Amino acid sequence: MLKAHLRGAALAAAILALGSAAPAAAKDFTDAERAAIEKIFREYILEHPEIIPEAIEVLQERVATASVRENAEALFNDGYSHVAGNPRGDVTVVEFFDYPCPYCKLVNPSLKKLIESDRNVRVVFKEWPIRGGEAEFASRAAIASEAQGKYMAFHDALMAHRGALNEKTVFEIAARVGLDVERLKQDMRAPKVQEVIDRNRELGAALNLRGTPAFIIGDKLVPGAIEYDEMARQVAEARKK
Repeated sequence: MLKAHLRGAALAAAILALGSAAPAAAKDFTDAERAAIEKIFREYILEHPEIIPEAIEVLQERVATASVRENAEALFNDGYSHVAGNPRGDVTVVEFFDYPCPYCKLVNPSLKKLIESDRNVRVVFKEWPIRGGEAEFASRAAIASEAQGKYMAFHDALMAHRGALNEKTVFEIAARVGLDVERLKQDMRAPKVQEVIDRNRELGAALNLRGTPAFIIGDKLVPGAIEYDEMARQVAEARKK
């Protein structure tokens, strides 16, 4: 298994080292020349194995960016995800999250600060209840709250809550932010609510996401809980592009 990983890593390093000219030039090499080039790559990688993790990381970033671009419409303009900040902002931040996730709760104040401090950022919220059970129930309630125009207030209150998010607690929080709970219960049963969750699950799988929170900033996948300064830096980088 280790040898297979090393062979794959070496190949990734070789591809990166060859660069964009490789496909055009490869057909011009003789068998002997190709063998010599492969020998050079092999010797270099064996002498400098420290490049392997870096090469794999770069390759993974390129694959992730390509996946983001392939799924751009579903990510940025799906027509059903809640959009905060400037709807016409020049940089879009997409967050995949679920409500019981402690790291999602940790990162929410930073995301709110970003929305408040950057008047040209657009934020798209993707309900992705990977923890099942309570997570999915809370997500269904949040999606349904959109019909009453209370999504952000409800979202922030769910994120601020510490402890279990069972049915009783979710509806108590809903009432506290001014939602009509009986209407919310009705709206939660609408087929489109489950459709949103199913689509987001498919999208998360297409992007090969491993956990929450996960951000898409511009065309870059940024996994994990990042603080405000890193969010702002990533947005600035995306803006340069």
